[in-house]
Amino acid sequence: MTEPTRFVEVERKFDVDPGTPLPDWTAVPGVASATEGEERHLDALYLDTDDLALARAGVALRRRTGGPDAGWHIKGPLVDGARTELGWPLGDTEEIPDAVAAEIAAWTTEPLRPLARIVNDRTAYELLDADGGVVAEFVDDHVRTADLRAGVDREWHEWEIELGPAAPADRDAFFDAVARAATAAGARAASSASKLARALGH
Repeated sequence: MTEPTRFVEVERKFDVDPGTPLPDWTAVPGVASATEGEERHLDALYLDTDDLALARAGVALRRRTGGPDAGWHIKGPLVDGARTELGWPLGDTEEIPDAVAAEIAAWTTEPLRPLARIVNDRTAYELLDADGGVVAEFVDDHVRTADLRAGVDREWHEWEIELGPAAPADRDAFFDAVARAATAAGARAASSASKLARALGH
């Protein structure tokens, strides 16, 4: 079985209007500078069972192209503010790889079919400390989605901040400072916990 990449995702999200000016992230303690934005076009197909067994367990399965982590991804349930994400290469076909299916079997062995498509035009920035370490990644996302079962399209703009390897130990204090900087620039608390949930109208 192919061993997946594995990392723990700790992030915060904000809703913003298109054209909202970016925050001055150097106002956040520990952030000395931000890199130039990197443009990414991400196209993800999400799958689930007919009775949404994965969604009910807080799990998401997707096949995503574009960006540095293109591939198959399983996002696990939210535990203490963090999710474990597993990743595998795209492979040569669009069929679910055996290694991915084996991992998903912890939640369901029922057939999986398309649930939603999420297309995201992203600009990504690294927030760096004084030594050049990555404190966090900040992304500015223009999101377009299709609920493939209900036939409903949605579109919105959001920001995400995800902790990096040089993140401070006190993540609550860091995210409090991030929230102050984001709201000062015009951001609002996120209206949904994830892009997939929002794509499905939750």
